[in-house]
Amino acid sequence: MLQNLHVKNLALIEEAEVEFLPGLNIMTGETGAGKSIIIGSVNLALGGKVQKEMIRENAPYGLVELTFLIEDASFRQALEAMDIMLEEDCLIISRKILKGRSVSKINGETVPVSKVKEVASLLIDIHGQHEHQSLLVKKNHLNILDSYAKSRIQEDKETLKSAFEDYKKLKSEWKEASLDTRDREREISFLEFEVEEMEEAHLVIGEDEQLEQEYRRLANGQKIMESVTGAYAKTGEDYGSATEQIGYALKGLSEAAEYDEAVAELENQLMEIDNLLNDFNRELAEYISDTSFDEETFANTEQRLDIINRLKSKYGRTIEEVLDSCKEKKARLEQLSDYDAYLEKLKQEYGRMEQEMERYCGMLSKIRREAAQELTRRIRGELQDLNFLDVSFEMDFQKMEQFTANGYDDAEFLISTNPGEPLKPLERIASGGELSRIMLAIKTVLADTDAVGTLIFDEIDAGISGRTAQMVSEKMNALGRSHQIICITHLPQIAAMADSHYLIEKSVTNQTTISTIRMLNEQESVDELARMLGGVKITDTVLSSAKEMKELAANTKKSLGEPK
Repeated sequence: MLQNLHVKNLALIEEAEVEFLPGLNIMTGETGAGKSIIIGSVNLALGGKVQKEMIRENAPYGLVELTFLIEDASFRQALEAMDIMLEEDCLIISRKILKGRSVSKINGETVPVSKVKEVASLLIDIHGQHEHQSLLVKKNHLNILDSYAKSRIQEDKETLKSAFEDYKKLKSEWKEASLDTRDREREISFLEFEVEEMEEAHLVIGEDEQLEQEYRRLANGQKIMESVTGAYAKTGEDYGSATEQIGYALKGLSEAAEYDEAVAELENQLMEIDNLLNDFNRELAEYISDTSFDEETFANTEQRLDIINRLKSKYGRTIEEVLDSCKEKKARLEQLSDYDAYLEKLKQEYGRMEQEMERYCGMLSKIRREAAQELTRRIRGELQDLNFLDVSFEMDFQKMEQFTANGYDDAEFLISTNPGEPLKPLERIASGGELSRIMLAIKTVLADTDAVGTLIFDEIDAGISGRTAQMVSEKMNALGRSHQIICITHLPQIAAMADSHYLIEKSVTNQTTISTIRMLNEQESVDELARMLGGVKITDTVLSSAKEMKELAANTKKSLGEPK
């Protein structure tokens, strides 16, 4: 459940905080008061696109913070699987919008927007002002069905998706296999040249690293010898060297050691240093005598490195990749050398894969068709509750000519709103108001099968009035018994059903326009209903009608019980 919304420096809102309650939360207000900014702020926090004009002028940043109360154990487990730990059953999602960037956090920890969207999909479902228009897009119908039957088809869809990737690769190979004789001979000739070039090099893994090390040593041979011989001159037996100076020092200490044991100990230490230095000088002398610059060795090393680097530039970044490329080209050569056998094997494999795809798609389609019968039956029932008295609502399935990762089903909803009329696609039948009610019916059915706790409707009442509006209000209220509903509306019939009624108002303070939101008490709710009913002039008759509407709504709610 969405427990709290905090908005700062967004559009007309300087700062606002709303505490939402279980059941049906209704938001009303004059046109332009900023009602949609509230829903837009929620969308923003949940990873929606940031518009530059969203941040208030001269404000350093914009902020939206949502606090959810998580009581369901399955939600907790799902969140824990995403490495999200709750704090006192609360989940806080925030987004701070700065110039040119934004920062999203979950329980104080910075996370990518993709993670926020993943979490939000478990908690909340937002129906925007024009979302019902998505029903006119045929491909969305299959998505609605798959959402309804998710638990039944998820495993089959994953299996199909994996099989489709293999099928797609095989299909691509089959297309590329259609070579004429001349093309095949040309490819064979080129492959033979490439394989011969790699095999003649007799590459050894790790060889390039050793050669590069040897090349650096040889290329810097003169510099190395100058440094080594210079060190030998300073430490060896030359006049004034370290060895000579230590010899003088030892002689002096030896004379003094006869008279003081402490000096004798120092003499021993210096003798150890002298021995170490002598050993060092012997090794240094051996290195100088054994090392010489060999022009031929240097040339051979350079040539070998050139060969290896040229092959790496053509066939792979490393020797391992070059050797793998050689294996692949030899395998391709083998295919082309016995091309008829290769084609026959590929043909059999492709045929087997087509049969497998047909089987997987058929299994998925069967489950979908069974689920579609349930879904459309339940939607028909909801539509009848929404004043579609003689409605027929079905789902038509066609088989696509090609396989896809989502099967071969091409499905769409068909509707007939009058007796005797044939079923037709929604786009040819439904008006804007009818689409709103159809979407509400679909959302109601999906809400019963989905665990999402909060549903937000932004002006789902577009294009309806009178008795239909009353029936929509009753449906919204019934839905609010099992889910938290947050709804923006212009209709007094829906507003009267509110368990919690909020008013969004626009005012001017210090020549600055701001929007505020507050919860209404019972009398204030009646006054707001009167405004919605009566417009500019609110008479006693209008107030009486508003009060009566509120009482009738209370009786309806009483029959349904308290929201969970």
